[in-house]
Amino acid sequence: MPFAPAPPPSPSPSPSPLVPQPPGADAPPTCEVPHFAPVRVRGGRYQLRRLVRHRRRAVAVGLVVTAAALVAAGPRDTDGARGHPVVAPVREHRAVTTVSAPVRIADGATVRLLRPGDRVDVIAAQETAAGGGARVIARGARVSEVPEALDGAGDSGALVVLSVPRSTAARLVGASSTARLAVTLC
Repeated sequence: MPFAPAPPPSPSPSPSPLVPQPPGADAPPTCEVPHFAPVRVRGGRYQLRRLVRHRRRAVAVGLVVTAAALVAAGPRDTDGARGHPVVAPVREHRAVTTVSAPVRIADGATVRLLRPGDRVDVIAAQETAAGGGARVIARGARVSEVPEALDGAGDSGALVVLSVPRSTAARLVGASSTARLAVTLC
């Protein structure tokens, strides 16, 4: 009889999801950890001891680190929302020169109310065919002198001497030749 080949072995039964497996049955086999030399940090212990010995330096380093952290965490906004004042950048270190500018004000009675040291705004009122236009010529000008009114000055207004920057004095002179000037107390 001829020899018949043996039937292949039956495959092992597949694990059923319903049959519980022992815990760790799916873990890989353990392996041995190779031996290695310990890791050593060089100088760490020595630097700490040296820092402790030099306490003044340690305090100084601590203060520097704290100051840097405070600066880094400081306000970032520029509008001063945290109560810090906003300072305008310095353009030039040139002193503003003030000059005494005599100005004729149209209403003499208003000038009689002024005293030296008062602050006033000077307004130029122009009369045009379409109506009157007004613009401020000087803001916060200091009254330095109020001369006595001359007899016979009539209705031509009154003179007042203002202490203003040189550029404002030039604008006052230009405006007084083309418009009637008035003042308001600040």
